[in-house]
Amino acid sequence: MNILVVGLSHKTAPVDIRERVAFAPTAMEAPLKQVVGLPAVAEAVIVSTCNRVEIYACSRDPEAACSQLRHFLAEYHNIPADELNPHLYEHCGGEAIHHVFRVASSLDSMVIGEPQILGQIKTAYGYASEFKTVGLILNRFLHKAFSVAKRVRTETEIASNAVSVSFAAVELARKIFGTLTDKTVMLIGAGEMCELAARHFVNNGISQVLVTNRTFERAEKLAAEFGGRAVLFNDYVEHLHQADIVLTSTGAPGFILDRQQLEGVIKRRKNRPMFLIDIAVPRDIDPRANDIDNIYLYDVDDLQEVVQANLKERHKEAKKAEAIVLTEVDQFHQWLGNLDVVPTIVALRKKFEDIRQEELQKTLSRFSSLGDKERKSIEAMTAAIINKALHQPISLLKQCKDDSGSCDGYVDAVRALFGLVPPEPDAGDTPADDGLNELPIKE
Repeated sequence: MNILVVGLSHKTAPVDIRERVAFAPTAMEAPLKQVVGLPAVAEAVIVSTCNRVEIYACSRDPEAACSQLRHFLAEYHNIPADELNPHLYEHCGGEAIHHVFRVASSLDSMVIGEPQILGQIKTAYGYASEFKTVGLILNRFLHKAFSVAKRVRTETEIASNAVSVSFAAVELARKIFGTLTDKTVMLIGAGEMCELAARHFVNNGISQVLVTNRTFERAEKLAAEFGGRAVLFNDYVEHLHQADIVLTSTGAPGFILDRQQLEGVIKRRKNRPMFLIDIAVPRDIDPRANDIDNIYLYDVDDLQEVVQANLKERHKEAKKAEAIVLTEVDQFHQWLGNLDVVPTIVALRKKFEDIRQEELQKTLSRFSSLGDKERKSIEAMTAAIINKALHQPISLLKQCKDDSGSCDGYVDAVRALFGLVPPEPDAGDTPADDGLNELPIKE
């Protein structure tokens, strides 16, 4: 059985294509059941996010399955195949396992280390479980992907450094103040960037939020979202001394805070540290404020430098993560190979043993005068014939299993030649007693 992936992502398709191929998260039953209804597809999960749409599937005929999945995506979304196909990729076997482990570990994300993708894959798996489009293989596979992602986050620092301007501000504030639990933040301007940064501060324990804006109603609305207090724009300077952290993002053509005003503010604060974050362009705060003791001023370029430095650190950690993923890929690929090989060998030996026993009983029943010694000799001879006849095919399958190679061709050929229906494998690892030993020859 092969695991395969067919899909597209931010690396292969522009947003207008990704939008057209996206699946509605509240209506996954129909597409999932259509996918597992395809002739070559046995199990399936559909992952659909703003940056990627991927179908994870398993099949005994991966080439046919990939072709059918490409056709499904085009037909389901009413997109001509010749328009969609250039944006699609497909992975099979070890490549597919490697790809999904990297995606779950956020090594393939637009921002390496972002945590959202793991939750999105878990949600996709939840839908597939609910609508019964996953079985033994994808159940095991995706749980393994989740554990790999957890291991990457535990053993590396891939997600420890802020890589957005808004969160970089929080990280810097922590370095300045140590803790944010007793601190007050003031927003000057109520735009999207200010709101996002404020949300990060609130999520990290800030105690109070003050909001001012030229439109007071907008200030009131945003303050209410954060359980804070709105301040009239004409009066905000009078309240600045209360703020440990100030975020500014207005559309003013020049400085709204100059050095002299901030000298007065820091004096009223009795020289307690103050962190100013100016994310406006043009800037809101006179850069000479940085010369004032206990004032720490960062503009958007300063924050971008922090972000770029943190991205470099994440890329260093990503190398460690890639090594973890490769190790886990090898282990899962071996389990997947064993999943087919062991039951096939067991089924092959059982079939020949059933034939041997049936023919042996027919023969012995016609010679009732035979003694125990003669009967044991005939039984030993038939067991030896079976062992020798099966030695080469079983040795080849065992070697393939032990080398972690691809046994699909051999497994499918043996099953077809001998009409085998192997027993369902256990969902856990292959047990040590795998039934691969030769038939005992009684002396």
